[in-house]
Amino acid sequence: MPNRLAHETSPYLLQHADNPVDWWPWSEEAFDEARKRNVPVLLSIGYSSCHWCHVMAHESFEDQETAEYLNAHYVSVKVDREERPDVDAVYMEAVQAATGQGGWPMTVFLTPDAEPFYFGTYFPPAPRQGMPSFRQVLQGVHQAWDERRDEVTEVAGKIVRDLAGREISYGDAQTPGEEELAQALLGLTREYDPQRGGFGGAPKFPPSMVLEFLLRHHARTGAEGALQMASDTCERMARGGIYDQLGGGFARYSVDRDWVVPHFEKMLYDNALLCRVYAHLWRATGSELARRVALETADFMVRELRTNEGGFASALDADSDDGTGKHVEGAYYVWTPEQLREVLGEQDADLAAQVFGVTEEGTFEEGASVLQLPVRDGVFDAEKVASVRERLLAARSRRPAPGRDDKVVAAWNGLAIAALAETGAYFDRPDLVEAAVAAADLLVRLHLDEQARLTRTSKDGHAGANAGVLEDYADVAEGFLALASVTGEGVWLEFAGFLVDHVLARFTDPESGSLYDTAADAERLIRRPQDPTDNAAPSGWSAAAGALLGYAAHTGSEPHRTAAEKALGVVKALGPRVPRFIGWGLAVAEAVLDGPREVAVVGPSLGDEGTRSLHRTALLGTAPGAVVAVGVPESEEFPLLSDRPLVGGEPTAYVCRNFTCDAPTTEVDRLRAVLSD
Repeated sequence: MPNRLAHETSPYLLQHADNPVDWWPWSEEAFDEARKRNVPVLLSIGYSSCHWCHVMAHESFEDQETAEYLNAHYVSVKVDREERPDVDAVYMEAVQAATGQGGWPMTVFLTPDAEPFYFGTYFPPAPRQGMPSFRQVLQGVHQAWDERRDEVTEVAGKIVRDLAGREISYGDAQTPGEEELAQALLGLTREYDPQRGGFGGAPKFPPSMVLEFLLRHHARTGAEGALQMASDTCERMARGGIYDQLGGGFARYSVDRDWVVPHFEKMLYDNALLCRVYAHLWRATGSELARRVALETADFMVRELRTNEGGFASALDADSDDGTGKHVEGAYYVWTPEQLREVLGEQDADLAAQVFGVTEEGTFEEGASVLQLPVRDGVFDAEKVASVRERLLAARSRRPAPGRDDKVVAAWNGLAIAALAETGAYFDRPDLVEAAVAAADLLVRLHLDEQARLTRTSKDGHAGANAGVLEDYADVAEGFLALASVTGEGVWLEFAGFLVDHVLARFTDPESGSLYDTAADAERLIRRPQDPTDNAAPSGWSAAAGALLGYAAHTGSEPHRTAAEKALGVVKALGPRVPRFIGWGLAVAEAVLDGPREVAVVGPSLGDEGTRSLHRTALLGTAPGAVVAVGVPESEEFPLLSDRPLVGGEPTAYVCRNFTCDAPTTEVDRLRAVLSD
């Protein structure tokens, strides 16, 4: 019989709706039940495409005996971290503080007042490698709750007090300058892996936000080392197994230092961020590889993640049916030499094995290989390789596909809108811009209420119940600002303004300028979460600074500019020390140092060829954080178009920064030179 999760919209919660565990969603009613029964709360947090979440669910939450013990001695609460990043952040901070590490599935034991007192991640069904079994943990916590209640509540109270003392107040520091950004670059150089690209050891994550900083730093200063690190890392990832060599798109991370074996789940946010990085790399260098990967990643998102409503789904699972009914990680993506021969025949299979690095021993498990491009292009017949790729992709499409998490997350769709709008504009792919517009329309229609407050998620055209957090407001505003620059439709600037106004009113400390991840009027947790460091996507704090700055550049609004600069105080403090974890903040700081530049393009019409040429040149300018407005003279679509006449009746571009303007120009080459100066 289904439990209380049967009516939720989260695919992750719905995966647990038929468990024998009597799950509750996160709610006041669950904690009331724990008070009434005088039992602790088991809080289990995960997400739909998490491999070990599925393993623990199968081993423990689907087990009748374990479920009966849980139901007798606990109130069990299941949370989708992607729906409730605030709940996840608060308890992850507690787990990391107590154990020195964290991850998912996250397992936390709480008092009925939601105060944590015991923590873990995955627990096996039987003791293993020094880990107790899940049943042993459940029995031990139950015994402590019954026999040492005072000790348990004292521990819980101390943890909450310690968390409360971690409030960040860097907002009143100054904006980072040349010195801090140079120190950040030096720190990244020290951690860079020159043999393999990327930073640090295994597991290796795509450093999307750091790559944006490196590209912007090179654009502003001409530092060749920054561009080299960015382009080499992008090439290594694109040639590695972390990139889907058949269907495009990136997996979540590589389990090794060489980008060979990925953790196969594919997340929307990774692909949106990386699509934009590769498009920006092409813009800076003209790299054909960067162009191909940007377009293939954009096409992957539209083909495999787009929902019927026009938004973008959150993720594809790592696991899928291997053809025997057994769910295996990577089954959809890996190949043996024998499988290549079945699809391609002997001769082309040999070619494919050479091109994609498929060996008899395999690079993954049980003799299977993850496809890579270990040999540089130009060695093989390009037409033949294209034919091989098409046939393998067609054969793969007949395999059981990985599951898809269909919920639409506002923040991640904002990132996708920005990536698709820019990629479509750079490569003359209006279909990609149209996909960005459709996703933006969905967010406005379904996720925004009359006060322009955001709902975090939707599924199948129905809005979820959870309020948007800071990253939702910031990333959606970022997407709308990119869409405004690309389409020339001022309505997107207007919507971005509504969102950044909420950031000022509801997420910002009016005294210090510090930012919080939840709104002042949001549900009260044991602590108001606040984290300026980037994780898998830009932190809400850094993303908000960028959106505030972009909006201020478009409108001349002093309050928005001041708020952005105050927020960047945290980058001055953390950038030189931990640059890998505040890359987006460093990228925004580059935009502040460059101005950012404000570009207005006016012409007789948006369809006019001269207007389009100037507009495209403006979009292809590499100046960090530059904003672009395009329209007819005296148009009210954008403030930047005010008092901008045609010069000699010709389409004209105006470039300003730091309250100073260049002479207007009607020449594409002159505009290009001004924007790369």
